[in-house]
Amino acid sequence: MADQRGQQDPTTKYPQPQYPEQTQMDQHPGLDSEMQPKPDYGYETYKGSGRLEGKRAVITGGDSGIGRAVALAFAREGADVLISYLENEESDATETASVVEESGKRCVKAPGDISEEATCQAVIQKAVDEFGGIDILVNNAAHQRTVSGVMDVSSELLDRTFKTNIYAMFWLVKAAIPHMPAGGSIINVGSAQAYKPSPTLLPYSATKGAIVTFTEGLAQDVIQYGLRANVVAPGPVWTPIIPASMEPETVSQFGGQSPTGRPGQPVELAPAFVFLASDEASYVNGSSIDITGGQPVG
Repeated sequence: MADQRGQQDPTTKYPQPQYPEQTQMDQHPGLDSEMQPKPDYGYETYKGSGRLEGKRAVITGGDSGIGRAVALAFAREGADVLISYLENEESDATETASVVEESGKRCVKAPGDISEEATCQAVIQKAVDEFGGIDILVNNAAHQRTVSGVMDVSSELLDRTFKTNIYAMFWLVKAAIPHMPAGGSIINVGSAQAYKPSPTLLPYSATKGAIVTFTEGLAQDVIQYGLRANVVAPGPVWTPIIPASMEPETVSQFGGQSPTGRPGQPVELAPAFVFLASDEASYVNGSSIDITGGQPVG
């Protein structure tokens, strides 16, 4: 397969559903290593060009899925990275660290639950201790569970989802700003669910809508420090959270509703993160880049 610069038909670039029925609901948020087909995070398909040379990045949920693709792309563009992840995702985190280091850059691992404020503060402090500062903060980690509707939303699920998806962003940003030099970039991961929410993903969708609003306001605030804040809003993407949160029959057809006929692969999102992290995006602030395979979000 060609790298990300090669011209290809997007509808046939990757396998389309139907995929094998599979579930990882017993080990949420899931592992890349157990997915069929395996997601493409860019190991053979992402080629760097030094666009982030010398930068230092923190990526939450950096062990797998979109986070892994971003970690690898950042490394191949010249950045050192710290990845945070849940302790039960150690096997995926080890693989991510290996491919980052194979690219000639440092990868610091920071296991822990970012739904707790102390963990968020520890993640940032570890990056500062290891790198001396932070140039890029990618708030990617998220909690997602399917429900039958609002009557199926427990207080426990609501609390977990909002603390992981929203509270953690506030905590991480507050901790990181004093250590981010002018020109730094904050990238928050939203979702098409922010604009066209599904009742079966109601808590998750609500947080993604909040992320868009949070980032738009944050961008106006952090520019006083010479920082920018933007959103990447994916549509359906083939990551471990899908088999970890959806029924097997849904997983087998996942992404088929996209006009492209398939879900996105993590590597297909990575260039947007590289752009927003780079100085090429110096006038991009408070914006959202929607990556949905043609599925309208407005």
